[in-house]
Amino acid sequence: MTTADIRNVALVGDSGAGKTLLAEALLLEAGAIRQKGVIDSDALAKKLGHSIDVTLCHAQTDGTLIQVADTPGYADFVGRTLAALEAVETAVVVVSAVTGVGPMARRMMDFAATRGLCRAVVVNGIDRPEARLGSVLAELREAFGKECLPLNLPAEQGKRVADCFFAPATDRSLGAATLSSVAAAHKEIIEQVVEVDEALMATYLEQGEELSLDQLHGPFEKALREGHLVPVCFTSAETGAGVRELLQVFARLMPNPGEGNPPPFMKGEGAAAVRVEISPDPDKHVLAHVFKIVTDPFVGKLGYLRVHQGTLKSGAQLYVGDAKKPIKISRLYRMQGKERVEIDAAIPGDIVAVPKIEELYFDAVVHDSHDEDHHHLKSVDLPPAMAGVVIEPLKSADEQKLSDALHRIVSEDPSVRVEHTGHETVLYGLGELHLRVLFERMSERAGIEIRTKPPSIPYRETINARAEGHHRHKKQTGGAGQFGEVFLRVEPLERGAGFEFVDEVVGGAIPRQFIPAVEKGVRRAIAEGAVAGFPICDVRVIVYDGKAHSVDSKEVAFVAAGRKAMRDAMGKASPILLEPVVRLETTVPKSAIGGVTGELSTRRGRITSNQQLGNGDAVVSALVPLSELGDYASRLKSLTGGEGSYTMALESYEAVPPRKQQELVSAFKPTADDED
Repeated sequence: MTTADIRNVALVGDSGAGKTLLAEALLLEAGAIRQKGVIDSDALAKKLGHSIDVTLCHAQTDGTLIQVADTPGYADFVGRTLAALEAVETAVVVVSAVTGVGPMARRMMDFAATRGLCRAVVVNGIDRPEARLGSVLAELREAFGKECLPLNLPAEQGKRVADCFFAPATDRSLGAATLSSVAAAHKEIIEQVVEVDEALMATYLEQGEELSLDQLHGPFEKALREGHLVPVCFTSAETGAGVRELLQVFARLMPNPGEGNPPPFMKGEGAAAVRVEISPDPDKHVLAHVFKIVTDPFVGKLGYLRVHQGTLKSGAQLYVGDAKKPIKISRLYRMQGKERVEIDAAIPGDIVAVPKIEELYFDAVVHDSHDEDHHHLKSVDLPPAMAGVVIEPLKSADEQKLSDALHRIVSEDPSVRVEHTGHETVLYGLGELHLRVLFERMSERAGIEIRTKPPSIPYRETINARAEGHHRHKKQTGGAGQFGEVFLRVEPLERGAGFEFVDEVVGGAIPRQFIPAVEKGVRRAIAEGAVAGFPICDVRVIVYDGKAHSVDSKEVAFVAAGRKAMRDAMGKASPILLEPVVRLETTVPKSAIGGVTGELSTRRGRITSNQQLGNGDAVVSALVPLSELGDYASRLKSLTGGEGSYTMALESYEAVPPRKQQELVSAFKPTADDED
């Protein structure tokens, strides 16, 4: 097998669209499995009734290896889905023939387009009595453009599909459920493809020739790569209608790893980073990346790799990132759900798992060329984890177990964040369901019971005006004393700009060796807060003068002087408090829209949109202060009879109302002004 014989696709889209059923139907059709239930065999997933992680599976058809990533549909697990998309060439958005285009389908289509992935759409459930085939196709074209064109059409009330591309069926054979004529669909897709090849277009238009599949192959791939074509296929995962045809589409039309747009590998860091080209050449040095980490109860830590270049062999020695010490690959597995199929080697395009290598981590680049500059993948913009809870073990003896469990969870899920603030450990996820799954995992794996409570809100402090601050630190305790004097100025920056430290001291007023100490003191004040105890942001600090003593000046004195001068300036600079505002998307039955929008208004929410879904639900989008959402989950359950759900992501930081600011400032109890 060569790279040209591999197809990598990810099934993405909203929960309930039938992605897992479709993946299993594909495997059954290809003879890769004998019964359903192989893919989502996770006990917790079965308990919840939907996928909670990415599952890898594969099948062979007509000499082509099709590797499929089945992804979760709930927005709470979108981080895992986005990570998996880095390992494939094609994102296949699965849409329900009943509910139509949902929020996750839109999100995945946008992400795939931004990342340069080829895209396709599968309308699943065409045999269901309530299927809205015509209106769903219209929704697709309205949402994603006229590039969405059917490769086949449902026929006989969804019992089968009629080919519109390879060997177009006759319209007479379609029956009464035809969305359009096969001839019209065939013409439309051919004309869309030839638009990317002027010579072929001339042949088609001037000579009126029927183009062969060989002539269309190159332009078809180009149209996919450029987003000029988004093929639409119709299936029923339940009955198998259209599944064989979908396998054929994957094998014959979707790009192989040498034809898709390559991933954005970079060399260097920060602003100096430049993109580098890689080649799916099996004879070059090995280059692969880790897109998933999981702890298997039988084989330990499993790292999932996508091989981009070179040939990875069992027993090979590789380097992880810029590590100097190599690791040894003991075994290579091709995954079939939870089952492992051992292989000897992996070529460019292969997706494999390697066991028992503790050095692997999410997003790591694995290579066998230690002499070359380190390559890394351009980071995916994952949604920030905003839903947080303080966690602690019920038994103090389980503290180490909890620490180990958190470390394991963070290594497995790129959307999880753990912060230690004071005596609190706060676990952040993408939503209530995400956190619930994490708690179940900890209980299941570590055997520990935990208690939770709401975390403090991550307010921030900033300023609205320029001001100057000054402090002279002088301490005499016998013998050598401490002396340092700092004059500084603070200026507001744009929201989101962070913190800048500028040294404008001239004439040696503060000796050069003490400037880092001043900055250290300023940063300490930044972290501690000045008016309400919250971190300071979006401020420029300019140190412009000071004094030193030839004997008594030392680092600790300038740290203290910098810290207190910063506090002094903040108090004079019209300080304000900022609160996190999240974009909240709430999915509710249409009958509950009024109640939910009213509820959000009482929580200082600003409604931004109201999208109607085809299944009788609606998505209400709003901007809401995070501090107002403490009991929103329980309130939503009451308003919708348990049928509502929501996701949220950080949108911005905004000024808190004056009364709220006064409450927070009044509640602040500064720590003692220790001098070190």
